[in-house]
Amino acid sequence: MKLRSIELALPDPAAAARFMLDIWGMAPGEVRGQTHYLRGSGPYPYLVAFEQADAEFVRHTTFVCTAEELAGIRAKAAQAGWPLTDTVSADPGEGHGVIVELPEGELLRFLVDTTEVAPITGRDLPVKLTHIVFNSADAEASGHAVEDVLGFRVSDRTKGMVFVRCNDSHHSTAFARAGFSSLNHIAFEMEDLDAVMRGIGRMRDHGFAPAWGPGRHGPGANVYAYYIAPFGPVIEYSTAVEKVPDDYQAGAPEDWTWPPNRIDQWGISDKDFDGLRKAEERFRFRREWQPAAPAANLA
Repeated sequence: MKLRSIELALPDPAAAARFMLDIWGMAPGEVRGQTHYLRGSGPYPYLVAFEQADAEFVRHTTFVCTAEELAGIRAKAAQAGWPLTDTVSADPGEGHGVIVELPEGELLRFLVDTTEVAPITGRDLPVKLTHIVFNSADAEASGHAVEDVLGFRVSDRTKGMVFVRCNDSHHSTAFARAGFSSLNHIAFEMEDLDAVMRGIGRMRDHGFAPAWGPGRHGPGANVYAYYIAPFGPVIEYSTAVEKVPDDYQAGAPEDWTWPPNRIDQWGISDKDFDGLRKAEERFRFRREWQPAAPAANLA
């Protein structure tokens, strides 16, 4: 299973797309109606979609999986009583599968039979999404839920996060101990550390300073730089997170501590806690479909 894309709804998708193309450094994918699809250098047809809507919200986060994985998710989600619906994708890459609503409202879409595109070259394009992080009212419960129902695995726990993986990458998502449910941030995987640093320079050229970074995280060991996008969400330049074996032992908060006044391995940058917090509260989740009837109620 792999994280593929995130689909956002907002009032001015064209403006969001312009920023991500002209300044952040993505490549155009397609425009279908009023929805803008932006891609990276890798084989996915798009990494982020901006759809026109009257409000800001996360439509869903998309994973591609095998038929066996999809069948297991559909069965276990139904058994757990999670709202779900079958879906046929109208986005580039097509595919079909299921959308499930997690206990705190996060909407995850799992697709099979998707198509890919030829990789492209371009200076400092993101390669793919490395992770999507959600704020959570109860991060521990969310971590247990996706382990039990989706087959994900908790990789590490810190004072601030529960990190979760769906393959051998340390995390494809995480749940922040925020006290509320929303999108925390979107992380774009760059080719290497130099590409991250050149991205920081490009943003500086356009008057944008990092809200946090550059730095290197503990769990996942990725280099990062976070920004508050002018259209709302928190976005991150990131190197790839580390690969972990199947028998990787999940760390506890006491395993991930830093010296006083440090919050990462390097300790060279400040963090705009207030600005990030406000941005992290903006994009909530909205289900615009009716859940399938429980199997027991079907005639």
